[in-house]
Amino acid sequence: MQPAKILPKSAFPGWIDFLKRSYTVVGPKAMHGQTVFGEIETADDLTLEYNQSVIPPKKYLVPQREVLIEYKLDGTEVEAKFNEEATVVFGVHTCDLHAIKLLDLIFSKGFTDQHYAAHRDNTIIIGYECLTTCGPESFCRSMGTASAPESAYDLHIIDMGSDYFIQIGTERGEALFTGYDGVFTATEPDYARMNGTLSDKWQRFPYRLDVDVTEIPDLLAESYHSDHWQELADICLACGMCTQVCPTCYCFDIRDEVDVTLSVGKRVRSWDSCQIDSFALVAGGHNFRETRAARQRHRFMRKGKYQFDATGMVGCVGCGRCATACLVDITPIKTFNELYRRQQQQPEEVEA
Repeated sequence: MQPAKILPKSAFPGWIDFLKRSYTVVGPKAMHGQTVFGEIETADDLTLEYNQSVIPPKKYLVPQREVLIEYKLDGTEVEAKFNEEATVVFGVHTCDLHAIKLLDLIFSKGFTDQHYAAHRDNTIIIGYECLTTCGPESFCRSMGTASAPESAYDLHIIDMGSDYFIQIGTERGEALFTGYDGVFTATEPDYARMNGTLSDKWQRFPYRLDVDVTEIPDLLAESYHSDHWQELADICLACGMCTQVCPTCYCFDIRDEVDVTLSVGKRVRSWDSCQIDSFALVAGGHNFRETRAARQRHRFMRKGKYQFDATGMVGCVGCGRCATACLVDITPIKTFNELYRRQQQQPEEVEA
């Protein structure tokens, strides 16, 4: 890893202006009492101290709606469309960095998703260390995501009062300082201050799960036939909000849209949700996940077991967005803890 940098807060606005000469700069912004990621014009637009954004910054890597190809219906022309806009994403929380790391694994496994790769290649990620928990629904410490994974960021910012301590993750991250003279190489006292800041933060991050993250895949496997899935289904509205705000959900639908002249068309990819009843509808009118109980179980199995089996990473990063968005208070904390409680109450099998 490259030596860290120290950026005085007084020099931060100038750095943002410097970056905007070469990049589209986006980051967390206050809007209607919430936080959203959007393009910024000056450093004053940024809200780096935020509880959680409504939609995760994954939208810059997996857009909510994206044109994949454009074509002529007579077959004479087909053109793939790729993102070529150089973008810097500021203020990505550590849980979202873990989510990006998971998405990197998913979209590069087997056949690489070329559109995701294009977004990733043209997007520079700047993480921001959370020094206080995002709220009662976040449980990042329980999920092991309260610290930044090195492989997911280009730069990572730690607030040290009058200065920002900036860890360098990649060469292209370090290149963001090329030509800007307001930044300095960190010294040993700076590293000591940074370590003290990180050490002090942990008292503000409680464990909120009764089960260890390493036990979640087995817990879910053993709870596959639990009555709790039907209990969740009885209150679930099947609105799909939990998946729309999740930083690790990536299910999508692809549709062809044809111009009214019937001469040109485009193929569009957009976010979808496994919680919608039509998601698992197949030819012949069959639905292999017809009940809400099956869909709720699938959602939690995918987050806690299926992704772990496929990638070695649990698919939930503890951000708490789904719990905040859910109108009937279905939350990962309550669900995992309730499954664990019922598991503990089961009588142990006695060997003959």
